[in-house]
Amino acid sequence: MALFNNKSENGVDIAAEPITSFIAAGAILDGPFTAKESTRVDGTINGNVSVNGSLIVGQEGKINGAVSVTNLFLAGEINGNVNASTGKVEISDTGKLIGDLSAKTLVIDENAVFQGQCQMTAEKTSAETAKERAAAN
Repeated sequence: MALFNNKSENGVDIAAEPITSFIAAGAILDGPFTAKESTRVDGTINGNVSVNGSLIVGQEGKINGAVSVTNLFLAGEINGNVNASTGKVEISDTGKLIGDLSAKTLVIDENAVFQGQCQMTAEKTSAETAKERAAAN
């Protein structure tokens, strides 16, 4: 599955970051959840989630609340707004995002569900930069 074969801009496998927090399948967490490093969710979180790193939501994972992360790999479900303005969001073919999204990079697989608005926070593209340089000369 493409969800776990992601390469960052420098060729490093983002999904291979060490997972330091894990919410197992069947576990239910009520209230906000905060982690300083990469996290995997296969259970349910009812509350806002803040992860300073990558968040992997497995096929059985579900989050009901706003999510703020560096990178998001979604195979499960999120009902809430997602802020990954400096990183990458990937919604796999089993993923479902109901809420607004802010991301630098976005990948949505065929059959994935995304219902909301999207704001791309990427810096200028290389084509835009080249056009500006050409106009300046």
